Amino acid sequence: MPGIERIHETALSLLENPGVKIEHPAIEALLLKEGAKPGASTAVVRFPRKMVEEKIALCPREFRFADRFNQGKLVTPDGESTIWSVPGMNLFEDGKIRPFTSGDMARWARLLDRLPNLDGVFSYAMEDVPPAARDVVGLRIIAENTTKHIRVLCFSPEGMDVMVRMKDVVGKYPWFSIGFTAHGPLRWTNLALDIFYRTAGHGIPITVNGEPMAGVSGPVTIAGAAAVGTAEILSGIVLNQALEPGRPCIFNLGLAHTMDMRSALAVTGGPENALFAQLSAKLGKFYGIPSGSWVSTESMRPDAQAGLEKMCGFVTHLQEKVSNIWAVGQLESELTVSPAQAVIDDEMIDYARRYLRGVNIDDESLALDLIREVGISGSFLSEMHTFNHFKDELYMPAVLFRKRRHDWDQAGCPSLEEAAEKKAKLLMQEEPRNGLSAEQLRELDSIARKHSASYT
Repeated sequence: MPGIERIHETALSLLENPGVKIEHPAIEALLLKEGAKPGASTAVVRFPRKMVEEKIALCPREFRFADRFNQGKLVTPDGESTIWSVPGMNLFEDGKIRPFTSGDMARWARLLDRLPNLDGVFSYAMEDVPPAARDVVGLRIIAENTTKHIRVLCFSPEGMDVMVRMKDVVGKYPWFSIGFTAHGPLRWTNLALDIFYRTAGHGIPITVNGEPMAGVSGPVTIAGAAAVGTAEILSGIVLNQALEPGRPCIFNLGLAHTMDMRSALAVTGGPENALFAQLSAKLGKFYGIPSGSWVSTESMRPDAQAGLEKMCGFVTHLQEKVSNIWAVGQLESELTVSPAQAVIDDEMIDYARRYLRGVNIDDESLALDLIREVGISGSFLSEMHTFNHFKDELYMPAVLFRKRRHDWDQAGCPSLEEAAEKKAKLLMQEEPRNGLSAEQLRELDSIARKHSASYT
C-alpha cells in the first residue's frame, strides 16, 4: 500500500516537526518522560518515530464493544463492521424538527434496541438536562432501555469520574465506551485530554478521532487532510497508551470532511467522505488497529437525497470493512436524528450486506440435476431446493414496498418515510429491555441524580 505508507510517513514527519499541542500539563509531562521532545512553543510536544511505533504496538488488534451480557462482535481491523447510531441535538419526527429531550432518549434507545443491524447506541444532547450532566444522565437512560453497547457523549471531566463509578455497578467489562476529537490542526484541548486522563486505567475502549475539514483545518486535498488527521489520531493513541498501556483504541479518520466552497458549510455525505472512510479502513489495517468512520447525509429529512448519500456510504464502508461505523438515524450532517431514517438505515444495511455477500457458486447453488429434473417449461416453486435456500439467497425487505399499485392505493399511498415512521413508533412503544436488576437500576439512578443535582 504505497499511498498509505506515504500518508503514514507524512504524519510521522508532522509529529516530529512541528509536533502537536498538548493542553494538559500532566499528560505533557508524562509524554516527555516517555520519550517525547519539547516543541518550539509552550505545550507543543514532538513525537519521535520510535516512540510512536512502540505505543501503537501496545494497542489491541481486536476487542469487543461489550453489550449488557459481556458479549458482542469482535472488533478487528479486517472483520465484520460494528454499526452504531449517532450523536446530535435535534429530532425530526412527524414532519417537524425540535430539540431532543430526555424522554426522547428513552424512546430512541428502545427503537435502536429493536433494529437488528445496530450494535451500539450513541448518547445524545438533551435540551432538558443541564449540559454538564448530559453524559451521566444519558448513560443512565440508555442503560435502562437497551441491552446493546453504549457510546457515551463526553461533556465534562467530572462526568467521566461519575461514569467510571457507574461502569462497575453493571459489570467490570466494557459495556460503554468513550471518545473525543482533536481540535486541529495538530492540537488536543484540555477538555479532551482530561477526559482521556480521568478514564484511563479502567479498560474503557476509546475512539480517537481526527476530524480535519479539507480546505480549512487541513489541506484541501484528501491526501493532505488525511495526513493531518492521521498525525492527530496517532498522537492521541500514543498518549492514551502512555496513560493506560493496552487500552482498546479505534483509529477514526472517517470523521474527516470537506467544506462546500459555495456555502462554507461542512459536507459529510459527499463522495470525498467515502474516500476518507476508505483511508481510515486502510490505515487501520496498516497499523493493526480497528478503524472508524461515519455514514452521513446533508438532507433535512428521510428523502431521496438521504437515500442517495447514505446508500453510497453504507456500501463503501461495509465494502472497505470499516471496523466501527456511526450511521443509524442520522440527518442534517449529524445535527438531527429521525426514527424513520433509523428504520430505513437498518433496511439499507441489510440491502448492502446482501449485495456485498455476492454469489455463491458451487454444485448445490448451480443445481444442475434439479434443472434437468424440472425440465423445459417446468416450475421450481414447489421444489425443496427452493424452500431450503430462498431465505438465505433472497433479500427480504422489512419496509420497502413490494406489492402491486392497487395494494399501495388501498393503503393510502404511503411513502417510504411514512411506512418507516409507522414501524418506528410501534417499536418505540415496546417494553424496554436492559438486562439489569432492580438494584442495579436504583444504583445507576441514584448516582445520576446526585450528579445532576449539583448542576441545577
